[in-house]
Amino acid sequence: MKISDIFAQNERTFSFEFFPPKDEISAIDFGVNVGQLMKLSPSFVSVTYGAGGSTGGRTFALVDYLQNKIGLTVMAHYTCVGASRSKVLEDIRYFRSKNIENLMLLRGDPPKGAADFAPPPDGFAHASELIALVSGEFNRLFTIGAGCYPEKHPEAETLEQDILQLKKKTDAGADFLIAQLFFDNRAYFDFVEKVRKAGIGCRVIPGIIPITSYAQLNRFFKLSGATIPGGLADKLEAAKDNPDRILRIGVDYAIEQCRGLLEGGAPGIHFYTLNKSSATVEIFETIR
Repeated sequence: MKISDIFAQNERTFSFEFFPPKDEISAIDFGVNVGQLMKLSPSFVSVTYGAGGSTGGRTFALVDYLQNKIGLTVMAHYTCVGASRSKVLEDIRYFRSKNIENLMLLRGDPPKGAADFAPPPDGFAHASELIALVSGEFNRLFTIGAGCYPEKHPEAETLEQDILQLKKKTDAGADFLIAQLFFDNRAYFDFVEKVRKAGIGCRVIPGIIPITSYAQLNRFFKLSGATIPGGLADKLEAAKDNPDRILRIGVDYAIEQCRGLLEGGAPGIHFYTLNKSSATVEIFETIR
């Protein structure tokens, strides 16, 4: 099923994001955690592609399995890092052959060890170019999602500049947006207001990730540039040597954050699960 059809039938959606397991042991853990999350009947699930397309083969295999063996509505992430136009078309035809109807099209991060993003020969420099190719070549056969940053992309000079780039994505054919993680709901609602003024009318689904360890904080900040509210930062700092307390603080905060988003009119929640079920299950069951 296309995610656009799910939107037509549901005012709100709840979705989970996974990444492909890297080895046999991880695959066992993944199976256990996915089994727990599937009991929650998500609207759809997504599978990441990895930095520089590093998990491309495993992504292809996992989306095929989850959709065609398990029966889920799956969205495959796909990036244009290191991919020529012909390689992109080949890969998208593969998804089509496996009855995958939903794609999250992203520029992607530079490959490991590369300081900056460099488009390959006959490749793409921006996600909007990738979206335009897929939307045009495949005549709207896919529902296309794109990413957005409520507190601006780390490479953008200003939020206004970032929103102009975002408008190019939706003009090129992106059907909806999923927001990168954030911890201040005001940032999300202010962002939605600004994109509406810029002429972007599609769904903007907030992406939520619970803080489950103190070590995650720097990684989250580097990943998204997200601001950690002062009160939350103080609680985490005070509990940094108590892993169980950190987990409790993170889950409780995510629950209240999700409640605030839904009460404020957000069209659902996209959970970045990190392939772990316990925190996401508790959050989802509480807000539901």
